[in-house]
Amino acid sequence: MTKEQRHTFILDKLLKSGSIMVSDLAQMLSVSSVTIRKDLTELEKAGKLYRSHGKAILLNPFTNNRSVNEKEKLSAKEKDDIGREAAKLITTDDSIIIASGTTVHALARNIRPHHRLTAVTASIEVAQILAQDENIDILQLGGMLRHSSLSVVGHYSRMLLQNCSFSKLYIGVDGIDFDFGFSTTDMREAELNREMMAAAQKTIVLADSTKFGRRGFAKIGNIDEIDLIITDSRVSPAVVKQIEELGIDLIIA
Repeated sequence: MTKEQRHTFILDKLLKSGSIMVSDLAQMLSVSSVTIRKDLTELEKAGKLYRSHGKAILLNPFTNNRSVNEKEKLSAKEKDDIGREAAKLITTDDSIIIASGTTVHALARNIRPHHRLTAVTASIEVAQILAQDENIDILQLGGMLRHSSLSVVGHYSRMLLQNCSFSKLYIGVDGIDFDFGFSTTDMREAELNREMMAAAQKTIVLADSTKFGRRGFAKIGNIDEIDLIITDSRVSPAVVKQIEELGIDLIIA
């Protein structure tokens, strides 16, 4: 097998599984691990994969902090589908927390309760959207404003949450990695998200399919702390299988 054929084989495997070990590739292709590492180095330089701890993965797992206006343009339809499914889970007499991020903006736009709903949020955008419905009682968390996300963080937000109890937390993330956990790009936001999780009976993660296999700078929690993940139809079968094996409920919008 030529080098070009090996490269095609490697990329095909990555498209199907998302990641693959160097040792497994060496065995499949009947070549040495040294040869595989050289192949992966060339493919990484070409921007076709990312190397990490003895394995190759399809995408660079590290995500950066983007403004909310930029994020709104990414996977817009998928986020709206996710938000619509998430809104269906709201029941009579619910009290919910809505964190920050563009996917929870989509949730807020799809909430139309026919009953009283109490919603607490860190997001100014979410509060403005929900304020259009008189059936929703809104508690806007206070604190320091993050300009990139138009949401608040800090001690005052965490202090309020410690004295309340909620039925559901809806949280957006910057990355879900099955080894690292789920994460965001801001440490202060991660701390607030953990307080939200402690105050809620159920944690519902809203994440479009591009978030899987990615890592933000700040870890929010382990995968097994999630009760339900809502994602879009572009999610890979390999990711679906991993979620199901962990016993986490999954809704594909």
